[in-house]
Amino acid sequence: MSNPVFFVPAGSLDEVEPSGLVTVDGAEARHAVTVKRLSAGEGVDLVDEQGTRVIGTVESSDAGELVVRALEIVREPAVSPRLILVQALAKGDRDEQAIESATELGIDGVIPWQSDRSIVRWRGDRAAKALAKWRSVIRAATKQSRRARTPEVEDVLDSAALARRISRSGAAFVLHEDASGSLASQLDAIRELDGEVLLIVGPEGGISPSEVAAFHEAGARTALLGPHVLRSSSAGPAALVVANTVLGRW
Repeated sequence: MSNPVFFVPAGSLDEVEPSGLVTVDGAEARHAVTVKRLSAGEGVDLVDEQGTRVIGTVESSDAGELVVRALEIVREPAVSPRLILVQALAKGDRDEQAIESATELGIDGVIPWQSDRSIVRWRGDRAAKALAKWRSVIRAATKQSRRARTPEVEDVLDSAALARRISRSGAAFVLHEDASGSLASQLDAIRELDGEVLLIVGPEGGISPSEVAAFHEAGARTALLGPHVLRSSSAGPAALVVANTVLGRW
């Protein structure tokens, strides 16, 4: 079984060497000691959420501090191309289900999208709270899946801003049931792309024709996932599985 993962501040692992000691305090230490009940000799991973992982064992623990002896330091490079899920806001918690699963499956970044047909609307204080909730969901999924990098959650975009973002990306695919080409075949044609790939998922009511036209004009292509219509919560994770396989990430 893999070691439990605990987060440490960015940069705090930069100077750690094998056999060195790392002290973890605060909420992460309390969780390790009081919830996980870790004791001396047990294995743990410490990650800085930016790609550095220390594999070690517990040297000592008490209510406010966890001391870990480093056995191995691993620097996990960022992958290319980066896969970015553009997830339309959805009712209930379907959008949160989507980003949680996508994080477990290896997504590199997430963009909340306020589409024309989204029932949910992020405005004012609600927008800030909702964005914080998305970041919390993704951070928890990063820890659960033992990742060393936490995917970035960008600010919410409306459709006009998303079109501008598409024009700056390496490639963008609108997942659409009326597309003629499969996502797998279109990804296979860009295997050597260096940059980012946007995977765009619409809301429950679908993506409007005007949005599809604007995204096409910005450089996006429509792509078909398979013979069945998927929910907003499952389309993104399904697309990520296809991308991971075709692009050789898995």
